[in-house]
Amino acid sequence: MCAFFNGAENAFTVLAPFIREGFLCSHRAVHLVGADKREAHLAHLRCEGIDTEALQRSGQLEVLSTVETYLQDGRFDKGRMVESFTAMASGNREAKYPLSRIVCDMDWAADAPDHLEDLIEFESRVNDLWSQHDDIVICVYDLARFGGDTIVDILRTHPLVVIGGILRENPFFVPPAQFLKELRERHSGKEGQSVAAE
Repeated sequence: MCAFFNGAENAFTVLAPFIREGFLCSHRAVHLVGADKREAHLAHLRCEGIDTEALQRSGQLEVLSTVETYLQDGRFDKGRMVESFTAMASGNREAKYPLSRIVCDMDWAADAPDHLEDLIEFESRVNDLWSQHDDIVICVYDLARFGGDTIVDILRTHPLVVIGGILRENPFFVPPAQFLKELRERHSGKEGQSVAAE
């Protein structure tokens, strides 16, 4: 699912019960956060009564850097990202935890606009992976950091959405095959316009 918020504080306030519940259910938590937000994120978790040190030692909580995850070697590689998320999926790990709850802070993409097209394509493609697993994946977007066109495309690539703190089925979701066809047509149109301009 995608989740739209106004700032990190608003996001954490809404997501905290979901995160807490995951630990109570013995689910594994994978949190992808900006390197500059790591300590603040862990502090927020501790304020919720979550023993972050013990959970990290046991492997139930893993906090990863978004840049190191999404932009290895400074580039966004869709194939590598599918492999990374496949490795995170609970069905492909030791059966210590029944499923994973993965929370991805997407602010890195606002700081790397050259990768937005590839990210949007990936967000659609990765639905095929998650449809094979029971894991819960939340892509967290700060509304103030992304343009309207990007928000619309992100909305169209997630079957569930959190808006105004409420989780709902997303009526704007477009299945990957159809959305990726639209992206190809859109890209062909841009190339045609570039040639005509020359």
